[in-house]
Amino acid sequence: MQKIISPTGFFAAFLLLTLLLSGCSKPEDEGKIAVTTMSSEAEAEFIKGRELFEKLRQRESLEYFENAFTKDDKFAMAYYYHSLANPTTKGFFDDLGHAVENAENVTEGERLIILALQAGVDGNQKLQEEHLNKLVELYPNDERAQAQLGQFYFGQQKYDLAIQHLKKSTEIDPAYSSSYNMLGYSYRNLGNFDDAEKSFKKYISLIPDDPNPYDSYAEMLLKQGRYDESIVQYEKALEVNPDFFASHMGISDNLIFMKKYDQAKENCTNAYDIAKNDGERRFALFTMTVAYVDEGDIDGAMEQMQKQFEIANAINDAGAMTGDLNTMGNILYEAGRYEEAGQKYKEALRVMTESNLSNEVKDNTKRLSIYNEGRLQLKAGNIDDAKKMAAEFSTQAKNANNTFQIWLSHYFNGLIALEEKDYKTAISEFSNSNMQNPQTYYQLALAYMGDGNTEEAKNYAEQCANFNALINLNQSFVRNEAQELLSSL
Repeated sequence: MQKIISPTGFFAAFLLLTLLLSGCSKPEDEGKIAVTTMSSEAEAEFIKGRELFEKLRQRESLEYFENAFTKDDKFAMAYYYHSLANPTTKGFFDDLGHAVENAENVTEGERLIILALQAGVDGNQKLQEEHLNKLVELYPNDERAQAQLGQFYFGQQKYDLAIQHLKKSTEIDPAYSSSYNMLGYSYRNLGNFDDAEKSFKKYISLIPDDPNPYDSYAEMLLKQGRYDESIVQYEKALEVNPDFFASHMGISDNLIFMKKYDQAKENCTNAYDIAKNDGERRFALFTMTVAYVDEGDIDGAMEQMQKQFEIANAINDAGAMTGDLNTMGNILYEAGRYEEAGQKYKEALRVMTESNLSNEVKDNTKRLSIYNEGRLQLKAGNIDDAKKMAAEFSTQAKNANNTFQIWLSHYFNGLIALEEKDYKTAISEFSNSNMQNPQTYYQLALAYMGDGNTEEAKNYAEQCANFNALINLNQSFVRNEAQELLSSL
């Protein structure tokens, strides 16, 4: 399993080494980042929580972070880590708010860590990068600082830079296991499976009694289409810890790719029954959603999404509710049910606008609504209106320094060019969009086919059909179509 910082989808940071006593920071030892706390007891609880968290045992870490900020209610980094481990979007935002509130009386390293996370949540990846580069500049010999920047570049799909900083992290501390995990994912995304396998096996050797190393190795095998071998590794993770929820979902994902939909859904149902919190229950339901979409059962998928929405609605989790409604809209959009999709997109915008979340988070959703409405206009044949919305979305995304929405703007421009049969422009635009989105590869296949380049069309159709992303709804939207296109070329 990869490290992610929150239900919002930004990659996590793991950045601290020593804690302090008696209300002020210790001298920072050998360039390491110190952490501010008022209580030695809070320090002890925090260390236990951090150790579990860095092993991707987030649910187990929560109680220790809670104990830490109960003993010191100004413990900024305890709130920070608790936000990353929090199973709900609402809880994530609440915790992050506490971390930010207490970020003024901490070390510079802590402050930069917290501000980087805040910038990421606000959708300003340029500012996030500035904070993290400053962090590494101040603390070049801190393995967690190097890993933090490496993980940021991984999320930006700048894998060579990610590897550079992750390797530096392991050179500083050869026993720092989590950096080997992300090295494995970085090499994997570059298609370098030999080095990916070496990294994951090193990760296993460092913490063989933890489940995540086997889970991560299983995901690499999944990516290669080695489904039976992948399931064996997920089962090893569950032998170590039967409650390691990600591995239950990994098994279901393998079954989806094998088109064993009934088994995949049964596995999700069994996992749902043993889930320990709403985050795990939503994870099981989302994986079930992917199975239904891949199978072509849109109504079944919508039923699972409604269940997710009801869980979020029960605690007034506006961030999760907005995400659920937008996902419902996307499912309906891809099914050609555009009027219903538009209703869901409008409801998503309303929920976010009426929430008490920050203006920056609301602005992200407002920008996304332009993209959603523009795609609907394109499907309605209103190309001029779609072009205007595409231009507005692109401008706003660039002004916000939001990498993910900039990628989306290129994708939108590609859809317009494809509609106009301007295949060379479509190829250029799709090539500058999100290359970890399987839909990008499918659209590139269509564009190359339109341009008369059958060889490249076949290449991208094959990449889409065999992308093997982990529990990825976008892949289920196009996987079967890509397989059909491939067989026709």
